[in-house]
Amino acid sequence: MATRPIRPDEVIIRSTHRGLRYEDGRLSEVLEPGRYRLPRASRWSRRAPVVDVVQVDMREREITIKGQEILTADKVALRVSVITQFRVTDPVAALESVADYENRLYSDVQLAARRSLASMQLTDILTNRNQLSEDILSDVTDAAAGYGVAISRADVKDLVFPGNLQEIMNRVLATERLSEAALVESRTKAEQSRIEAAARAETEQLEEQARRESAMLTAQGDAEALRIRADADVDALRRRAEAASAYADHPALLRLRELETLSALGNNASARLYIDFDRITT
Repeated sequence: MATRPIRPDEVIIRSTHRGLRYEDGRLSEVLEPGRYRLPRASRWSRRAPVVDVVQVDMREREITIKGQEILTADKVALRVSVITQFRVTDPVAALESVADYENRLYSDVQLAARRSLASMQLTDILTNRNQLSEDILSDVTDAAAGYGVAISRADVKDLVFPGNLQEIMNRVLATERLSEAALVESRTKAEQSRIEAAARAETEQLEEQARRESAMLTAQGDAEALRIRADADVDALRRRAEAASAYADHPALLRLRELETLSALGNNASARLYIDFDRITT
């Protein structure tokens, strides 16, 4: 289906925009996306109001603040570029509060970058560029909200150093990295030495404990052997005492024992027997 052409007394607000309707120079309403018919003069009225519709783009856009030379807190001149992403949230404030909200946003970001850089040392800027971006965003957010603009990002895009300062800073950063690497290596070696010393101490402690336990077990074994030997000696003495008591009560048993002993010796060819005949005859 063909699109109906726009009449001279009509205006179309796209979905990406909002329209501010002015009648005789006064803001009358904010127009949402759609097609609107503007009033026109009729032959019965002296004149129709002068209607003007100004469209405001509500999409997110970006601007870049380029090549601003700024002095840091330690008096080093830097050229910085900042990229800013923003969108209009209040079309009335964007058109009514300031003459040109884009130029005003440009100036606010530029001044915020100057204030932030002027409070930072060069080394802080080099090592923490994100802090600079956060400072700029925090500084300009409230001001931009006052004229209907919301800022989503304000990031430092480029930092340019004058003369041979870039080479000097590269050397400084390289030296710092080497120092950090040496410090890490030193800490690693110290930690390794500590772990090895702790392992050796624990090993020596375990070995000493094992030696003590071995000595204790050996002492307990020796004591047990002595006890068993003493019990055996006592038992042997007890048996001998019982035998002596039996021989005393029954002399014939002692004589029988002697005869058994003589019989056993007689079976041994190498044994020598000496008999006291005088005692026998007696």
